[in-house]
Amino acid sequence: MRSTPRPDAVLVQAVIAGALSFAHLHDLAEAAGQTGWKAWAYPVSVDLLLVAAWHRLRSLRAEGESARSAWVWFIIALAASLGANIATAGLLDLNDVPDWLRVLVAGWPALAFLGGTLLVHTPTAPQDTEPAAVEPEPEPESEPVPTAVTVPPALIAHARKVADDHRARTGTPIDADTLRARLGVPPPMADAIAAQLT
Repeated sequence: MRSTPRPDAVLVQAVIAGALSFAHLHDLAEAAGQTGWKAWAYPVSVDLLLVAAWHRLRSLRAEGESARSAWVWFIIALAASLGANIATAGLLDLNDVPDWLRVLVAGWPALAFLGGTLLVHTPTAPQDTEPAAVEPEPEPESEPVPTAVTVPPALIAHARKVADDHRARTGTPIDADTLRARLGVPPPMADAIAAQLT
């Protein structure tokens, strides 16, 4: 059984609120001398600046950067929207708009253009472009040398013969390096054998 789509109450409320705010901005712009298509452009301009500021605000906060400038433009756009809503609530005679309000409405396009440009084209904080210091690679650790190397008795006997032969030929006792080379054993074992031969 197919479910019938239900309208989202929050979305319906947002559409109604947006339409009313749009109409209030239009009415105020028209009362301030902006007729025809210009009166319809004002609500679009205010709402776009509000959305752009909110988007920039969220982006900067997600990047962990200061969102102060985005907050400023968000508050300016919100004040314009909220101000139009309040002004058209009967507190202002739309047939006799004060000069200061006419000046504000006439100056809005330049202010909105500046705000939108700064929101879109202000770069984020530059990334660190300096190359990271290259740390030297750690030297490979040498394998730990066991403190006690076990040497088979047969190897000790063979090493003793090699040492005796070396003394007979050279007249000096055999050193650990020569013993290692003659026996073909690793250095720790050669040291252990040399220690037992002395």
